[in-house]
Amino acid sequence: MTPLVKICGITNLEDALVCASAGADMLGFIFYSKSPRCIEPSKAAGIIKHLPASVTPVGVFVNEKSDVIKGIVHETHLGCVQLSGDETPADCEGMPVPVWKAFRLRAVDDVTNIRDYKIDAVMLDGANDTEYGGSGILPDMSVANEMKKYHRIIIAGGLHPGNIADLVRQVNPYAVDVNSGVELTPGKKDRSKVQQLFQRLKG
Repeated sequence: MTPLVKICGITNLEDALVCASAGADMLGFIFYSKSPRCIEPSKAAGIIKHLPASVTPVGVFVNEKSDVIKGIVHETHLGCVQLSGDETPADCEGMPVPVWKAFRLRAVDDVTNIRDYKIDAVMLDGANDTEYGGSGILPDMSVANEMKKYHRIIIAGGLHPGNIADLVRQVNPYAVDVNSGVELTPGKKDRSKVQQLFQRLKG
């Protein structure tokens, strides 16, 4: 089964529409000031209102206050929230939209930590101790398969057209999250790489 595809780090309308027309199921908007792909909520709202109804806008947050997240959800009409920091199970509850929680896990033995989270899906991002996501590092697929025992799994980190099909075969994830693997520069997507990605997935 082909996984859902999220293209993350959207910063402009042109890229959003290119990704949507290519087949993206979800587009990610990063509301984390330290990210080179950070976007202001008002700008994200302006892009989101032009998206087709079939594309879900996902807001990415890192250790943000709950009331701030809820305010941005309301302002931008996000369809999902991705929490990519050190959020606890309690931090993931009470949101007005579905919640994904991202983890940077290296060992199968660490996976039991995710059992207490009541979330819509779990994301395994490539481990990097100095960054919250965006590492460009592939996660461990054995860890991903262990995580599938508890939640629907999303694979992120280091994905690009050249490796996407193989990784999907290994894990059969609920979704994949691609960012730097389809970029020209941080925050600017490469149209040809976006199209190649979907061709490889369909092939």
